[in-house]
Amino acid sequence: MSDAFPDREKGFERKYQLDQDQQFRAGARRDRLFGQWAAGKLGHQGASADTYAAAVVDANFDKPGDDDMLDKVKADFKAANVAVSDADIAKALADSYAAAAQQIAGEKK
Repeated sequence: MSDAFPDREKGFERKYQLDQDQQFRAGARRDRLFGQWAAGKLGHQGASADTYAAAVVDANFDKPGDDDMLDKVKADFKAANVAVSDADIAKALADSYAAAAQQIAGEKK
C-alpha cells in the first residue's frame, strides 16, 4: 500500500506532461491553420499560402502572446485592402485552435 501514493503521483505527473505536450502541439498547429486562413483571405494558394502561413507562425515568436501574430495579419490585411473585422480574426483564431486540438486528439487514437 505504501507504493500506491508514489505510483499515483507519477501517473499524475505523466498526465500533466502529456497534457502540456498536447497543448503545445495544438498551439503550434493553431498558428499554422490560422496562417492558412489568413493566406486564403489574402488570395494566396498552394505554395504561396504555405509560405505565408509559415511567416505568420514565425511572427508569433517575436514576443510572448499572440499580439505579434495578430498585428502581422491585420497589417497584411490592411496593406491588401482586405476588410476583416477584429471579431472575425478572433473567431478564426479560436476556430483554428479548436480544429488543431481536434486533429491532435485524433492522432492519439
